[in-house]
Amino acid sequence: MFRFTKRMHEQAGLPPGTTVHIGERKVEKVRISLFDYAAGHLEERVIDKVEECYPYRDKPTVTWINVDGLHDVEIIEKLGECFGIHPIVREDIANTGLRPKLHDYGDYLFIILKMLYFEKGRHEVTVEQVSLVVGKNFVISFQEDGEDVFDAVRARIRSGAGRIRKSPTDYLAYALIDAIVDGYFIVCERVGEEVELVQERLLGSPDPESLHTIQSLRGELIDLRRSVWPLREVVASLERGESPLIHKETAIFMRHVYDHTIEIIETIESFRDLVAGMIDIYLSSISVRLNEVMKVLTIIATIFIPLTFIVGIYGMNFHAMWPHLGWRYGFAAVMGVCAAVAVAMLVNFRRRSWL
Repeated sequence: MFRFTKRMHEQAGLPPGTTVHIGERKVEKVRISLFDYAAGHLEERVIDKVEECYPYRDKPTVTWINVDGLHDVEIIEKLGECFGIHPIVREDIANTGLRPKLHDYGDYLFIILKMLYFEKGRHEVTVEQVSLVVGKNFVISFQEDGEDVFDAVRARIRSGAGRIRKSPTDYLAYALIDAIVDGYFIVCERVGEEVELVQERLLGSPDPESLHTIQSLRGELIDLRRSVWPLREVVASLERGESPLIHKETAIFMRHVYDHTIEIIETIESFRDLVAGMIDIYLSSISVRLNEVMKVLTIIATIFIPLTFIVGIYGMNFHAMWPHLGWRYGFAAVMGVCAAVAVAMLVNFRRRSWL
């Protein structure tokens, strides 16, 4: 959250509709890919110049333009001018710190979603903003990174499987949203595994590292909740079919996505309750462990209290003691024994994990 706040000053004072990229630059070069398809037609290509997209604006087929990388605002401006996208929408596309939302501009729908996934080699949840502009014959998706969950959608378009090649743009938008929501289940499954591992560690041998793991889980769940909770309103609006761009047939599929969204929200809330309870378990475990340590130390102290009392009052002033009181190394020997006892006790405490 702070990384977005730090860059909000770049937009301060500018006129509304000024496109400024706010967020991290996640790719070196913007990549534009295009699918143009119908029931018996398919064209797939990589766009070198944004002007190559212009001829597809008025084609009767369905065109899907995907933009990977948001730092080059000139590309967003050119696509916006060509496809009639409002300057306010262009500004929101370049701002990666917005919450999921849906706006109906009559000729097109503007949707902001959060895509969640685990990057290769990392155990943290990656949150990426995806913006969709859904028109009558086109869908334009804007992503921060080239990593996405749309490979299954691309495969269905290429193979012609299902109804995607026979349906209008609203079904393509549904397929993209459904792919993003399905990715939430994978993330929730991984988070659930982490929650179980932390629970086992807390019940076994809690340590300060467990507390750091709990805090990390809390942060992940906060990001998940922030990404998924507003999505419920977005999908509910699409399900109601209030826009003429969403047909009744597609609204039924949107209801399916809505059910998945509610299920994910309930799962996240249950995880939050578990993680909140983990802190109490950690504190209770530490308290029980401390009580056990104090019990042992109290027993040791109780045994030596009367001995210390007797020796303190009566003293050790016996002439026949060994080594003799006149031994020149007697004091050094006693100090050595004291140091050895102290070290032995520290080692014993360390082995018992009391220190």
